Amino acid sequence: MNLGFIKMALILGLLSCVGPFAIDMYLPALPQIAASLGAPVELTQYTLMSFFIAFGVSQLFYGPAADMFGRKPPLYFGLALFAAASIGCALATSIEWLIALRFLQGIGAAAGMSIPRAVIRDCYTGTRATRLMTTVMLVISISPMLAPLVGSLVINPFGWQAVFWAVGLAAILALALAFWSLPETLAEQQRVPFRFSAMMRAFYTLFRDRGYMGLTAIGGLGMASFFIFLSTSSFIYTGHYGLSSTEFSLAFSLNAVGFFIASQFAATLGERVGQVVVVKAAITGFAISASAMFVLFSLGADSFPLLVVMLMISNAFLGLVVPTTMVLSLEAHGPIAGTAAALGGALQMLLGAVGIVVVSLFFEGKPLPLVAGIMTCALLSQCLSMMTLRTDPQLAGEN
Repeated sequence: MNLGFIKMALILGLLSCVGPFAIDMYLPALPQIAASLGAPVELTQYTLMSFFIAFGVSQLFYGPAADMFGRKPPLYFGLALFAAASIGCALATSIEWLIALRFLQGIGAAAGMSIPRAVIRDCYTGTRATRLMTTVMLVISISPMLAPLVGSLVINPFGWQAVFWAVGLAAILALALAFWSLPETLAEQQRVPFRFSAMMRAFYTLFRDRGYMGLTAIGGLGMASFFIFLSTSSFIYTGHYGLSSTEFSLAFSLNAVGFFIASQFAATLGERVGQVVVVKAAITGFAISASAMFVLFSLGADSFPLLVVMLMISNAFLGLVVPTTMVLSLEAHGPIAGTAAALGGALQMLLGAVGIVVVSLFFEGKPLPLVAGIMTCALLSQCLSMMTLRTDPQLAGEN
């Protein structure tokens, strides 16, 4: 990899980290937020759900905007809105206000998730794009490993509000980075003037593409399983297993290790055996490991070390699935890469929000609803993999 490639990966990874940091960094504070604002667990979890819904739906607008105005102007808008909403979250005095401001924060954060994908598609395709995507994922992987620990370090002395001051400052720094260091990758002659009919045609094209929709759903279900973990982990680790906020942060970071390590092999394996083969094998491994975890816990094996190990294994398979499906889904849609990336991100975030809502209905502070939700996502993704990667001619040809 040359220096330009590495520089691009670092910039895109850091920009993409802003949204995940807003999730991971405040996870240790969820029990404290519930106590401070006098809110039940369900409403506190809705601060995550509102973020995910806004984070997902807003990408539908950032994608066409990035195709019309270039990649950088929508990114500036999103980061500025994220910074302003973060300050509002820090000043919130009720759980209802926090939920609403987290929604605005999610709208801003969406820019940092969808636009970097389009930038990657502007510059590369195939396994080289996968390599850049996995390098970006390497940077993003720092978030779940470090963000909860950083969050606990600022929460303990300064309270949960300090998390939002910190991520607001991070957004301002990201805005400066985007302005000074990120090149514009969409030339003016390639930009698409806004036409509502053209945008609808692009969405219609994508919805009719079985390969695109299947790959998006496969990756989205994998991400949804992680979002379910996000919404329940702090209550399980601190309430059920008795960990402190710092211990929770360290345990949480272990769950990113499997994803972090496996994702670095995605491009190499894709070059050797084909990206479709990688997705099929990894999804099968995810389904088997998630099902084994559910069986063990349903039989009464309520062990904290077992939960951590099984989650690490499941996340390792997701480290191969998520970046590869992202790249494959955009492969045939270069002219509308921004819209395709945005729709994919929106659908994946909505799947995550649905997962949070469903699991919250059964959640009572114990691990079984968590592992049941993960297994459900894994088995659904396995079914989609068997249908999509078997029947889609374009994808089947890659085998």
